[in-house]
Amino acid sequence: MRVALTRLVVVCVATATLAQPCFSQEAAKPNKRLPATLETQGERKLDVVYKQVDGKKLSLDLYYPAGNRDGRCPLILYTHGGGWAAGSRHGVTKGLFRSLFEKLIEKGFCVASVDYRLVKKGSGVLMRDCVIDCKDAARYLASNGDSLGLDPTRFFVMGDSAGGQIAQMLLLSAPDSLPGDPSLAGANYNIVAGVSWYGPCDFEKVDLFETSDSSKKADRFGGRILESDADPKIKLARYREMSPINYLSEDSPPLLMIQGDKDTTIPVKHAWYMKEKAEELNAPVEVMIIRNSGHNWRKVGAEIDPPFNAIVDRSVRFIVEQLSKVSSK
Repeated sequence: MRVALTRLVVVCVATATLAQPCFSQEAAKPNKRLPATLETQGERKLDVVYKQVDGKKLSLDLYYPAGNRDGRCPLILYTHGGGWAAGSRHGVTKGLFRSLFEKLIEKGFCVASVDYRLVKKGSGVLMRDCVIDCKDAARYLASNGDSLGLDPTRFFVMGDSAGGQIAQMLLLSAPDSLPGDPSLAGANYNIVAGVSWYGPCDFEKVDLFETSDSSKKADRFGGRILESDADPKIKLARYREMSPINYLSEDSPPLLMIQGDKDTTIPVKHAWYMKEKAEELNAPVEVMIIRNSGHNWRKVGAEIDPPFNAIVDRSVRFIVEQLSKVSSK
């Protein structure tokens, strides 16, 4: 079945109670190349504005499975990588991500791909703002679950690199932590499980970032967490706040971390350290290590092992298995 691509814009009005989303059709401009989209036999809702901050509209795209039989889809929210300073929601259509998310759509998931503010020089935006924006996206989707056909009790998260850290933060921190847009406050949702591809877990323990590449200093992401001239106590507090490992507990939802053993951007030590802490706490963390793999699954020397399709299959299987556990309750 061929589905016409409809571009939709949601106009969100911040009132005492959150308004239901309304959609309007936007005509494509002549000679303007539209971003690539995921293949789905279901509906697409593109350019959905979930909040406005500092005069900037932040948007997400929704891809629905065919049929949507019960009218309330489980949702997987994707947070893109790019060092908190680059990338966009359209990364969902590239490389292995396309394969991953199209498989999940076939399994009955709705996929939400989210834009968030980026850490640019002079912007005043920091990593904390990136996390807050993505939490606001989850709050928006939960608040409008009825009209959007989503089940807020069955949310999942997936992210890569910087987006992996954001996904871990969404998974492990409470929904009401790191508040953002007041109109979205109080939204109730449950994140069942999450997947992090080569995402960092701890910024305070800077030795986790040490690699054989002497050109990369261990504290290389500090300037994206807080200004360099910040008071040391404030700096330490913010490093801890942005470290997903500090939210891990016995009651945490399941997390799958997949890392390359030759990654010099986010070293494999992050996965092993999170696993070690999880074992101490009896928290549900699984780790998959990809041999001969650098960042973004770039091969280093020999072919990566397990191969690309195994990374996708493990990720899909993990999410589907976690869904089956909550669906059977």
